[in-house]
Amino acid sequence: VQLQASGGGLIQPGGSLMLSCTASTNIINFNVMAWYRRSPGKERELVARITSGDITDYGDSAKGRFTISRDIDKNAVYLQMKALEPEDTAVYYCNAYYVRDRRYDYWGQGTLVTVSS
Repeated sequence: VQLQASGGGLIQPGGSLMLSCTASTNIINFNVMAWYRRSPGKERELVARITSGDITDYGDSAKGRFTISRDIDKNAVYLQMKALEPEDTAVYYCNAYYVRDRRYDYWGQGTLVTVSS
């Protein structure tokens, strides 16, 4: 299974950006798909996640500004980010997992988002 993240770039404060993550397999196989981020000098943190039942959950930094969604037909998960702040600057990683006899985790390569004027 491969996850391909894209959509990062340089954006001015207050701007919007949409990240995409495309899976090489049918995403209905995953229990959860999520976006994490790692900022310089900080630990990785959960940004948002979506379950196979389309239940969403957000990290505190994302609430009210970011929206996670998925498209089963395109095998993709998205992160719509609005009102971006310099503190949102980070490498954003796509994650997906399913549980059978154990948890199977998969990670994308990361896409850099830089919020700066």
